[in-house]
Amino acid sequence: MRVPLSWLREYVDLPAGETGRDVAAKLVDAGLEVETVEQLGAGLKGPLVVGQVLTIEELEGFRKPIRFCTVDVGQANGTGEPQEIVCGARNFSVGDKVVVVLPGAVLPGDFAIASRKTYGKTSHGMICSGEELGMGDDGTHGIIVLPPEHEVGTDAIELLQLVDEVLDIDITPDRGYCMSMRGVAREAATAYGLPLRDPALLDVPAPNSYGYPVEIDDPAGCDRFTARTVTGLDPEARSPIWLTRRLQKAGMRPISLAVDITNYVMLELGQPLHAYDRSSIDGTIGVRRAEQGEKFTTLDGVKRTLDAEDLVITDNSGPIGLAGVMGGANTEIADSVTDPETGAVTGTTEVVIEAAHFDSVSISRTARRMKLSSEASKRFERGVDPQAAAAAAQRTVDLLVLLAGGTAEAGVTEVVAPGAPRTIAMAADHPDRVAGMDYGRETVVRRLQEIGCDVYGQDELVVTVPSWRPDLAAPNDLAEEVIRLEGYGNLPSTLPQVPSGRGLTPRQQLHRRVGRALAGAGYVEALNYPFIGEGVFDQLQLPAHDASRQVVKLVNPISDEEPALRTTLLPGLLGALRRNDSRGSHDLALFETGSVFRAAAEPGVAVRLPVDRRPTDEEIATLNAALPAQPRYAAVVLAGAREQAGWWGKGRPADWADAIQAARSLAAEAGTELVVRQGQYGPWHPGRCAELVVTLDGVEQVIGHAGELHPRVVKALGLPARTSAMELDLDRLAAAGGEAVQAPRISSFPVATQDVALIVDASVPAASVEAALRKGAGELLESLRLFDVFTGEQVGEGKKSLAYALRFRAPDRTLTAEESTAARDAAVALAGERTGAVLRGA
Repeated sequence: MRVPLSWLREYVDLPAGETGRDVAAKLVDAGLEVETVEQLGAGLKGPLVVGQVLTIEELEGFRKPIRFCTVDVGQANGTGEPQEIVCGARNFSVGDKVVVVLPGAVLPGDFAIASRKTYGKTSHGMICSGEELGMGDDGTHGIIVLPPEHEVGTDAIELLQLVDEVLDIDITPDRGYCMSMRGVAREAATAYGLPLRDPALLDVPAPNSYGYPVEIDDPAGCDRFTARTVTGLDPEARSPIWLTRRLQKAGMRPISLAVDITNYVMLELGQPLHAYDRSSIDGTIGVRRAEQGEKFTTLDGVKRTLDAEDLVITDNSGPIGLAGVMGGANTEIADSVTDPETGAVTGTTEVVIEAAHFDSVSISRTARRMKLSSEASKRFERGVDPQAAAAAAQRTVDLLVLLAGGTAEAGVTEVVAPGAPRTIAMAADHPDRVAGMDYGRETVVRRLQEIGCDVYGQDELVVTVPSWRPDLAAPNDLAEEVIRLEGYGNLPSTLPQVPSGRGLTPRQQLHRRVGRALAGAGYVEALNYPFIGEGVFDQLQLPAHDASRQVVKLVNPISDEEPALRTTLLPGLLGALRRNDSRGSHDLALFETGSVFRAAAEPGVAVRLPVDRRPTDEEIATLNAALPAQPRYAAVVLAGAREQAGWWGKGRPADWADAIQAARSLAAEAGTELVVRQGQYGPWHPGRCAELVVTLDGVEQVIGHAGELHPRVVKALGLPARTSAMELDLDRLAAAGGEAVQAPRISSFPVATQDVALIVDASVPAASVEAALRKGAGELLESLRLFDVFTGEQVGEGKKSLAYALRFRAPDRTLTAEESTAARDAAVALAGERTGAVLRGA
């Protein structure tokens, strides 16, 4: 909510010397969030005056239309002679009143004005647009054309109210009454201890039987509807400067007089209004729920499909407005049109004013479903004062009569559902107990009365809540009002007693260890949104039947391009890698740990949990059963250099082996070992892809993949060449390792190292040879490492040589050469039996 200080002073007699920052400080102390105080017209210096265009000469020979004008500025230029000005705008004519800035002036942005030669002429000043003066958008994007009644030479700075201060206040959902000048003025009056001139205190005629007919079929959705009619409007009437300037300062664009007045009253009183062209309404105005699938075109020209929960305004032809959100195109106020032959002006001359109160939940759901947030819906969602509807309608009628020459019809329609004021019972010392300090009954009663409550009782207070505060529903709400008005800064500082915790769960501990291990290996954590678009699965080349394509879709996604929950971490990580690479960071190693979401075969139906008590274990279990499975995954992506070049060496690029090593590091943190063997899956290069295997309950399970991405995937996603990646199921990895991480046994006896080089067929995976060596070496084998792979004429065509380092150690003795050699020979023998391996040189 943007609050011009000059407008605020109309309702509260603020001290003359108070600046916008002073007022902001007071409002912040009262609990409002004032984000900024904007200084309008800062640095603006005249002369800036009203001028009248005398002549216009069109200059030829330039790439864009240029006009050489003479403008009468009175005695503002010191000579009384016409001012010569070059201008490129086309929206003014001879005789129009415009705003002229003369040499020596300074416009906002420290833009100094001086005489200068341009387009072959000397321009002595400038004819101004609203944007050049910092006035905001007036819808024309052209020169300001003033009404003809303003005298030449008048100071335009004062006329256009260019110097002001505007408070930009972030209104929280519970303070909807502050989305109006009336609400902010009430807070300012309370903060300064000054009286409030309430703009809603108007003389309103009583409802009668000859107002415009209105029928409400859903009183729960609309409990109040006021209708007033104004006839005889001048279709040529335009909004006066004071009205358009207040709208602009408040952040709204002037449109037409009738619409501007309804917007102005909404800003003033907080009550959204709508004006219908009476000639376009067919019969009685009604309020009902929409029919499922019913069509309706809103003011923005969009044809919308309605839901049965939507509340609509109707006439005999069907919907004419989406209640509390936006009006319909079929009853829109018509712009004035001049007949070029007769000169006759046509436009809307009769309007019906709607001031209604709608259910906040219904309006909120409709606005979100339609993705159609309007100034009206923002206010109805937060709560509007139902008692202000009649006053807002009257204020609108008064302004239409005053500014458009209309006549108010005597008929007044007001349909009101029965209701009673809300009351809250509260102990007088309840705010004391909440705040931990002694306010006393008198202070509590005084503060509650200042916000508009009626208070009765002594030790037990009965508080009648004002109609404009729907957020006050319980004693704690009233206590908060007392505390904020007395000042949050006056509350005593007390440290809460923190209960002792139970520590992290094994799952949380593993999560932390994994993060530390990857960060220690040079990876940077990237946190991505858990949303994806289904098109990314085609880019990753996942087969049509792949389980990752079974996604959980969101009913109301943040982005229509990413409407589903992720089933893999790779799209987000690869997107982060692509963005960083495009911005000049080419050596990248990123990781992420997080949940993925697996759709159930049969989607569950979530139960609505109670809010007045703690849900039972059965209710929580039912809710959890309806949720998709959410296993935790870990993934890394790499591109560019893994080791930088320098005086210490040449460095090396990141490759598939780094991705596999990242997986081995995670397995070590989980207290288990991965079986790494050749695989083929989706986005990975078929010849450089490893599948990651663990043993669970005696059965081998593939829990992920690592390696270099397929070139087609790299191209589709716009990634650097030779990008590598790894992804695995962290929960299943943890299950394979068990809950407790086993510390390594440290032996005091020396190690015996045996190297073997085995020749196998080129098609035999190294993982198969390694598994056979481990099995054959027995319990004395401490570690096994592949340190060389060789192919060439020496080993034969279609063959390869795999060199392994085997480390043997006994826990209770020093091994003899015979023992380590026997263990090595047993390992080689089993490898030969299972894989056809032959000892090189044998």
